[in-house]
Amino acid sequence: MIGRTCSLLGAVFGLTLLAGCTSYQGGPGYAGPPPLTPGFAGAPSSGRAVAILAPLTGPNAERGDALVKAARLALATPGAPMLDVRDTGGTPQGAAAAAAAALGAGDGLIIGPLTASETAAVVAPAQAAGVAVLSFTNDSAQARPGVWTLGLTPAQQVRRMVGAVVAQGKTRFAAVLPQSDFGTAMGNALTQAAAAAGAPPPDIHFHGDGNAAIAAAMRDVSGYTSRRGPLDARIRAAKAAHDTRLVADLSRQGVGPAPFDALLLADTGDRLAWLSTFLAYYDIDPPSIRLLGPAQWAAPAARSGASVNGAYYAAPDPAARSGFDQSYAAKYGTPAPGLADLAYDAAAIARVMAQGGGFSAGSLTRADGFAGVDGVLALQPDGGVRRGLALFQVQRDGAAMIEPAPETLSAPGI
Repeated sequence: MIGRTCSLLGAVFGLTLLAGCTSYQGGPGYAGPPPLTPGFAGAPSSGRAVAILAPLTGPNAERGDALVKAARLALATPGAPMLDVRDTGGTPQGAAAAAAAALGAGDGLIIGPLTASETAAVVAPAQAAGVAVLSFTNDSAQARPGVWTLGLTPAQQVRRMVGAVVAQGKTRFAAVLPQSDFGTAMGNALTQAAAAAGAPPPDIHFHGDGNAAIAAAMRDVSGYTSRRGPLDARIRAAKAAHDTRLVADLSRQGVGPAPFDALLLADTGDRLAWLSTFLAYYDIDPPSIRLLGPAQWAAPAARSGASVNGAYYAAPDPAARSGFDQSYAAKYGTPAPGLADLAYDAAAIARVMAQGGGFSAGSLTRADGFAGVDGVLALQPDGGVRRGLALFQVQRDGAAMIEPAPETLSAPGI
């Protein structure tokens, strides 16, 4: 995960401030919470403790310790609710037991657990008790009324990129994605984002393992056979007529344009490097074709050896995390690891809601949203989370932010 912010917060208009703030501050014009979600009301929970479910033992114990530290940092203010720390052991069974203990103790909100499988084990008991869950996973399949997944999701990334390229007049989308849960999630996100933008349904192709499968998917999505066929027929006719000059002229001609103007990819590393070799081969060339990729491309190693210059990806602005990093390092003497910002935000939301009257679904899904370490976010009644992400472009010497993260929930692509 990529995250961040403290300095950004004061500039966010109309949002409840979380990171680096010590008290509840409602945004200007806040008219009260939206109606409660049918099927999940949540308890008022004012004055009740907040549970954090984290893996304090097992292979993820170091990460779990950082999550707890970040949550404690967010709650280190007068009037904040108490933090009830529960160890999941990093397993679904441990998460279920931790949730049962927290609910038995009367805790009013659960933050965590870490993974999708742990979250799935917590959902039923939490909903039966009417207690909301702010999970750290980015698996949106776990999201539902009363359960929010705070991790950076494919849907958030793709929405941001689609909004940007539609504004540039590119509305024909295609994708070449791995046959995996992540690839499927990216494909579903593209279908939904294109529909929301009024664009035609995207042409999505999935590939299996191996270079041959990747090559076949790229050939198919490009429509290369039909694009190249008429030119090849003319070259064959010129050769049959022994017209060497015409053959030479035709051989220098390009094929017709690709049947899309934006192509979503999701591979990284060696597979991305191999896949990118077919872009020029099948005449899928920027800038007429805008390449789109996942937030993982923020790491240079993820795109090492790949020819994807000009491609876009959406992610939080890494510079925005500096305030949180400084606070965490000052308190604990070490840099804040990845995902610690999610625990801080979840605990800060709990603090704000406790000071504002409780953890009801209507309060958590307030229209104003929140401004957290990762920027603007809003919890939706169906369990989805809207996030304001920056837009980055891959360039020869790295990646550059070309559009800052939106500071309001009304901005396109959130």
